[in-house]
Amino acid sequence: MAHGARTYLTLYLTSGYVLLIVYASLYPLAGWHDSGGDPLAFLGAAWPRYTTGFDLATNVIAYLPFGFFCTAALRHRLAPLSAWFAAILFGAGLSFAMELLQNYLPSRVPSNLDLACNTAGALLGGVFGGRWGAHALDEGRLARWRRRVMMQAYGADVGVLLIAAWLMTQLSPETLLFGSGNLRQMLDLPPVQPFLPERFVRLETAIAASGLLAAGLIATLLLRRNARLLTACLLLAALLIKTLAHALLMGPAAATTWVTPGNSIGIAVGLALWWSASFLAIPLQRAVAAVALLFATVMVNIAPENPYLLNTLQIWNPGQFLSFNGLTRLICSLWPFLVLPWLMIYRPEKHALNY
Repeated sequence: MAHGARTYLTLYLTSGYVLLIVYASLYPLAGWHDSGGDPLAFLGAAWPRYTTGFDLATNVIAYLPFGFFCTAALRHRLAPLSAWFAAILFGAGLSFAMELLQNYLPSRVPSNLDLACNTAGALLGGVFGGRWGAHALDEGRLARWRRRVMMQAYGADVGVLLIAAWLMTQLSPETLLFGSGNLRQMLDLPPVQPFLPERFVRLETAIAASGLLAAGLIATLLLRRNARLLTACLLLAALLIKTLAHALLMGPAAATTWVTPGNSIGIAVGLALWWSASFLAIPLQRAVAAVALLFATVMVNIAPENPYLLNTLQIWNPGQFLSFNGLTRLICSLWPFLVLPWLMIYRPEKHALNY
């Protein structure tokens, strides 16, 4: 990739992560009102009465990636120390703005401790970003590997972010395997058809197969070397993330509850379809990926609620991860509608592939 394209990746990562912070900080974005109090009162508040080490660590860790990406992006224009200070100031300013806005949300409570932890996270992330960020993303061994295996293409960096977002959608235990674009859930609409076991198995199979086909082809389109091997590794990583998410959120016993007859058949069918389609020319791969994504999205929206999944979710309390749950649901709902425009603008500069 050209140097300019490599520079854009850090900017995209920083911008994308800022959007994630804004959404997670203000979720559920409802009930806005002015309580009439001093919006800056939280700055002088005493130590919170109820706080845990987990809360403190979460607020620090949440801003670590921001500090890392922001410092790496600024390193292209500023000296290392200046980039680090700027990232800290941007992180503190972003956190302050979010805490200030939380005054107007009934479900959120602004906190000076959160502000301090977020700033500390940006500070620590900036240390790593200043030391290794630009090297890893643009200059180091990882960057050289990325340039060697990835396609030189307009929109390639955005494609990387979309694949990362797709992996993130697997963290939600509420979604069907490889299912995304559920506008019915997003808009709180009722199911369009009743649950029938045999019909649901067929829908589950169709969603898993078409979703895998679409995601697999999108990854393959981004790669010019070892494309099939690396895509297979990506798909395996998605299944491992799904398993890990179930285990962490609902307990080890529920780690493989997503392995149903419908999903198992869907994975097998999807792998066969993806492998066959990966031999097509790039324009045809884009077309097949778009059709598969549209088909999967339609199937997700007509699929009924699965009572077995709902029963499993009874042991999971999403309120413990309010912002995280809302974030993954949003990304999962919007992902197909972000990918489809990308498929239209993605233009590889080199069409020679060495699989």
